[in-house]
Amino acid sequence: MTGKSNRKVIVTCAVTGAVHVPSQSPYLPLTPEQIATDAVAAADAGASILHLHARNPENGKPTPDPDTYALFLPEIKERTEAVVNITTGGGQGMTLEERTAAARRLSPEMCSLNMGSMNFGRFGIASRIKDYRYDWEEQDLEASRNYIFRNTYTDIEWVLKEVGDVHGTRFEFECYDVGHLYNLAYFLDQGLIKTPFLVQTIFGIMGGIGPSPEDLMHMKRTADRLFGNDYVWSILGAGRHQFNLVTMGAIMGGNVRVGMEDNIYLNRGELAQSNGDQVAKIVRILDELSLEVATPDEARQMLGLKGYSEVKF
Repeated sequence: MTGKSNRKVIVTCAVTGAVHVPSQSPYLPLTPEQIATDAVAAADAGASILHLHARNPENGKPTPDPDTYALFLPEIKERTEAVVNITTGGGQGMTLEERTAAARRLSPEMCSLNMGSMNFGRFGIASRIKDYRYDWEEQDLEASRNYIFRNTYTDIEWVLKEVGDVHGTRFEFECYDVGHLYNLAYFLDQGLIKTPFLVQTIFGIMGGIGPSPEDLMHMKRTADRLFGNDYVWSILGAGRHQFNLVTMGAIMGGNVRVGMEDNIYLNRGELAQSNGDQVAKIVRILDELSLEVATPDEARQMLGLKGYSEVKF
């Protein structure tokens, strides 16, 4: 987890997500073809894990439809060796059954799992958009003022059993605040989580912990106290905080997540034209820090994953 000079850094790329809307960037992958192409580019650039959502190819709206996932996952599997990580967070307004439908059908090596209910404010994006490509976008953003992203103890336990135990899928445990780390510790104490496990600490989402270096250090100290050497730490910085925070986290012994789910820019004022560009940038930074990027198989070994041959796509 920390401190070893010969350690490998896992690079996760979150390709499209459900946070940004199509009007924010012409480069945001929307169709199955675009998602597959960008995922392959990210893997070629050095990403060992690909975190994936699906979108309606007609209008770019996030969709939980397993049939849509099935349009791009086989191509990604055929063209890369990367670990496929499917969301169980889904998108705004989806039920738990909808959010987990693709994971339960396609049985990936990894899934995300959010570790607590929270306000999840995306409405600030609306003020930065002058012209919308699709009718649903503005309403969807504004609706987040009154949206609670539900992840109760019952919900989390159900996912751990119905996705984790049934399918042998391991999790990217997404922790947006300190309380989420304590929720994770509870499930660990209940014997429902196997070690080692990946903890994705998330900074800069409205409703979660902030994006300051002090926030990152506090989350790291808390995770160390709760989990000791049993966890693998990763860092996600939202928006303009992405590269600053993941670089700081890498220096502190962590792994990193980049991608257009979290940030649509490559540099200040410059939109990323592909997820591969973001991955290439963080790989260059890690190289300058004399840190070596983990291969997909090394990531599998570090996280105890079941392997590509055991998925159902």
